[in-house]
Amino acid sequence: MTELPARRLLLVHAHPDDESINNGATMAKYAAEGALVTLVTCTLGEEGEVIPPELALLASGFEDRLGPHRVKELAAAMRELGVRDHRFLGGEGRWRDSGMRGAEQNRRPGAFWGADLDEAAAPLVEVIREVRPQVLVTYDPDGGYGHPDHIQAHRVAMRAADLAAERAFRRDLGEPHVIGKIYWNRLPRKAAEEAFAPLPAALPGLSFPAAATVEDVPGLSDDDAVTTVIDGRAYAGAKAAAMAAHATQVEVEGAWFALSNKLAQPLFPVEFYELVRGRAEGAPETDLFAGIA
Repeated sequence: MTELPARRLLLVHAHPDDESINNGATMAKYAAEGALVTLVTCTLGEEGEVIPPELALLASGFEDRLGPHRVKELAAAMRELGVRDHRFLGGEGRWRDSGMRGAEQNRRPGAFWGADLDEAAAPLVEVIREVRPQVLVTYDPDGGYGHPDHIQAHRVAMRAADLAAERAFRRDLGEPHVIGKIYWNRLPRKAAEEAFAPLPAALPGLSFPAAATVEDVPGLSDDDAVTTVIDGRAYAGAKAAAMAAHATQVEVEGAWFALSNKLAQPLFPVEFYELVRGRAEGAPETDLFAGIA
């Protein structure tokens, strides 16, 4: 890239589908507004559960072909969001999905959870120095809900942001770059409670057998942790379509979706963030790029 758009947003996620569930409306909004939206996904999501029975043999416990299939799902999801720049950390399949915490797959050779931090950060440094984002979005230190790959994605993203700014680090990876603002994904409890409130009345019209509750949503934050609110309601359809593109992992019906547990829960077209590096402009901010020239 020789000519970069004025606004540049980088998101770092662990598996395909994480980006659409967490940030789909935000990504669609900024892509539509002409910003360069770059997604880096750290694994292929090989250990995910498979929802459609006809695709069950893709799972790691059978033919172990889920990863390549999810690569195609991710590409379809990015088309729905209008995002043209999406990459896998270190190249497709460089690191493998580690499975849930405590699973045997955590210790599998090549698992992302066991990756050397600086080794995994280096290819992300190269991306940062190439696209020169002003804004980075990733998980909090617990990865949102404690998944090993989410935690590792947080560590790698934060480490790469530091290393990319160091003039002495790996000049072969490009010219140093400082990311002005870094955000962590958040979902405040109050917003979750409001979104769940209409679900019992809607459930009889859905194919899902039961509803999730607010307590089933992992990683809820205190309301005061949120510094930034992105109103993506105009892009709710794009977010829903992107989530539906991840058909092995997500079922979508209107404003509701379910994971492999078949419990209905709301999509969130309004997305929430905590600014952890940089200066907030507003309380709350309504633009990730607020204050950036």
